[in-house]
Amino acid sequence: MPELNLCLLPGDGIGPEVTDAAMAVLGAAGQRFGFTCRTQTQLIGGAALRAANSPLPDATRAAVTAVQAVLLGAVGAPEFDREPPARKPETGLLGLRKLLGCWANLRPLRRIPGAGTTPVREEIVAGTDLIVLRELTGGLYFGEPRGFSSNRQEAFNTLRYTVTEIERLARFGFGLARQRRHHLTSVDKANVLEVSQLWREVFNRVALDYPDVTLDHMYVDNCAMQLILRPTFFDVLATANLFGDILSDETGVLAGSLGLLPSASLGGAVGLYEPVHGSAPDLAGKGVANPVGAILSAAMLLRHSFQLEAPAAAIEHAVTAALQAGVRTRDLAAPGTAAVSTAAMTQAIIARL
Repeated sequence: MPELNLCLLPGDGIGPEVTDAAMAVLGAAGQRFGFTCRTQTQLIGGAALRAANSPLPDATRAAVTAVQAVLLGAVGAPEFDREPPARKPETGLLGLRKLLGCWANLRPLRRIPGAGTTPVREEIVAGTDLIVLRELTGGLYFGEPRGFSSNRQEAFNTLRYTVTEIERLARFGFGLARQRRHHLTSVDKANVLEVSQLWREVFNRVALDYPDVTLDHMYVDNCAMQLILRPTFFDVLATANLFGDILSDETGVLAGSLGLLPSASLGGAVGLYEPVHGSAPDLAGKGVANPVGAILSAAMLLRHSFQLEAPAAAIEHAVTAALQAGVRTRDLAAPGTAAVSTAAMTQAIIARL
């Protein structure tokens, strides 16, 4: 029986609750499909700042590089909002991604009819099935120089990409499109940014090696509009760090809730898996958080880090079945309809494995 060696980083807010839910589902899937999980738990974000005065302590750094995959809950605590970068929870997350070399972030969205309330008409979102592929370790979030002027009257960040960084993401995106519907949309701002002009040049060159994949280019502002007007147009969207951060959250509107969205961060020896939603400190400890994003992230962990396709697909099918049966956490329930707890949603999914 295979043993999966994992590090759990529950993090802040609702992170521990949704991580527990994901592990409960992994445990149930393991019983059915014949694998076990060996886990250790470490601190990150605000929880780490309180305990170790660092958003990514040395113990966490050592642990995450010694396992096969990392499952993260959420990062973010309002008490640190006014602190300098070294004492911000989010700095721990950025450092974790850099440490693990996770440069490719996959954020899939498949619309499940009626799964959540959305201001977009169902006939528009029906059939939406796309992946936002976000470059994760470069661009504006990591570019140097960055900082403030001495009198704090000016702030500056640097947008920078190399050909190597762009090309490896492009090849990842084309390969991903080959496994799906053979359509790749590269999203940039080439009309005003030199970095985006280089981005477009590299994608066009790499496209010659993938003649079976249709490549089109779209400015990020137009893409933001087209995601709402015609989301079924998209298959794989490949884009830079900042643009991917924004667009992937926009897809939460199409899904019905950010709480439904998983992610996988790949590229290094250790994969990082986390729900797209934030720490939601106002919901922490109330047992009402939506665990689906974390549970689907666990399914991605099985697929990408361990090549366990059967249990990964079974978890995804169980989630779909629970949602189609009308099981709803508070973020998904229509006004005046019943909502279930985090634990009840988790058990509903386990019951359908």
